Amino acid sequence: MYRDKKIGLVIPAHNEERLIRPTLLNVPELIDAVYVVDDVSSDSTCDVVNELAADDPRIHLLKHEVNQGPGQGIITGYQQASADDCEVVVVVGGDYQMPLECVTDFLDPIINGEVDYTKGNRFISGRGAFDRMPKIRLIGNMLISALTKISSGYFKVVDVVDGYTAISKRAIDAIRWDQAWKGYGYPMDFLVQLNMRGFKVRDVARDAIYLEGERQSQIKGIRYALKVSPMLVRGFFWRIVNRYLFRSFHPLAIFYLLGLALLPFGVLYGAVLLYKEQFLQMDVTSGQSVMCALFVITGLQFLLFAMLFDMQESS
Repeated sequence: MYRDKKIGLVIPAHNEERLIRPTLLNVPELIDAVYVVDDVSSDSTCDVVNELAADDPRIHLLKHEVNQGPGQGIITGYQQASADDCEVVVVVGGDYQMPLECVTDFLDPIINGEVDYTKGNRFISGRGAFDRMPKIRLIGNMLISALTKISSGYFKVVDVVDGYTAISKRAIDAIRWDQAWKGYGYPMDFLVQLNMRGFKVRDVARDAIYLEGERQSQIKGIRYALKVSPMLVRGFFWRIVNRYLFRSFHPLAIFYLLGLALLPFGVLYGAVLLYKEQFLQMDVTSGQSVMCALFVITGLQFLLFAMLFDMQESS
């Protein structure tokens, strides 16, 4: 136990036979239970886990009958850990990319009652991610983080794709996991789920680990960002409508909706005026130009006010 709290560790695994061994061998003693969730691996991942479990009774192998994605792997682990009365649950990958020697940095803010969810941040000064992360992944990470800030409402979080996290049992039990995203992109959707229920989140500095000759991450930079963007858009509207309209009314919902209506309309109206002037040789009146500018400026103001309120609600 750590600080009189039962600590669980969830490791989603799919074809991790080479790196699951060092991952499990480096689990610190303060972890009380380890849940490796195999998502229908076709290699010997399960054999390696069972071999190590024979010597370490903390290790439990949970197996999916059908491949469901890493998000569902974590959810399966969460639910089992909660059922076993783990009070804080940590998540790391099975690719030996997340150093467990700093796990107390993730646990302390939750045990202290300051937040309900902590997540890794490899970009905090001195951690080396900018120099060691492949540039295409770095660009994709920055793009996804920007989109996730708006989608989730957590404007202070960075490095949102990092899967090194910890969560309280209270949060696990409160979230409707059947509504959560199950495949790649789950870290961003989990943030949306947490914000929808008003939980506080904090970034934790952690080292970036890249093993030479190993492709540990399956994230492919910008293409990954484009793939998860529709999910983030859906998550944004789902969060705003459910949290700020249905559960308890807040004017930021109206500000967001007005801003998202007026700003695109103003831009489109401006494009039509430009087309008429440049290609149809038609005169554009000053009144039309002013109206276009008003739509754009008013839309921006509504969006900025909405974001400000969103930041305050999620801080």
